[in-house]
Amino acid sequence: MFDWLSIVQICIIGIIVYVFYVNFIKNTSSEKLVRGLVGLGALWALSFILSWWHLTLLGRFLHWVALFLSMGLIVIFQPELRKFLALMGNIKGLKNVIFAFRQSEKNLSAKQKSIDEIVKAVSYMSEKHTGALIAFLEETDDGVIERYGTRLDAIISSELLLTLFFNKTPLHDGAVIIADNRIVYAGAILPLSQNQLQWKYGTRHRAALGMSELSQATILVVSEETGDISFAEKGSIKKYDDLKKVRNKLEKLLIKK
Repeated sequence: MFDWLSIVQICIIGIIVYVFYVNFIKNTSSEKLVRGLVGLGALWALSFILSWWHLTLLGRFLHWVALFLSMGLIVIFQPELRKFLALMGNIKGLKNVIFAFRQSEKNLSAKQKSIDEIVKAVSYMSEKHTGALIAFLEETDDGVIERYGTRLDAIISSELLLTLFFNKTPLHDGAVIIADNRIVYAGAILPLSQNQLQWKYGTRHRAALGMSELSQATILVVSEETGDISFAEKGSIKKYDDLKKVRNKLEKLLIKK
């Protein structure tokens, strides 16, 4: 039976596994193999369940298969284990692991806050029919943008976004460029799509589509005429009626779920 002490121990194990994954597995050639760990854990669980159901022979078979595969993990993850043990062998390395974990949590918190600010601004602009064009780039130098406009390099905030797209400011007709969780440029000019669009799409939508056709960027558009919120990517545009769906889309873009 689980008690509070068991729950605490499970949480500690979970944190250790998460730190190990973020610092030594993520974005490496071994990342794809991590998915196999889920299947291996399920195999272990199934072997115990079968034994509990008195299917002893089948349970033991799966148990030995899982044991054999588990031993193989030592060979598969040998480089990562060596790196982990080397770091754990000195205090400085241990501090680096703890610092990396804290930095990862800090970055995640900052991105969540940015998403809150963008949703807040987009919701207001949609309600007030304020036109907006926001391009999310992996790298600012995409080689596609016709003119970058004014460099800001500012923290993302709803107040700044609303100010930039206020129709009395000189930058409101251009696009805001967001990269690395910062507002990098404002008043940027994006390439217009040459494809035939429906009558309801204006210049902002044409610019969003043009950018998405020539790059890997994802572009958020708020229609000045209808207040509709849309995302353009990979040469197509999709309308989002629900702010919850807008938030989910932004989380995929900024947090890379």
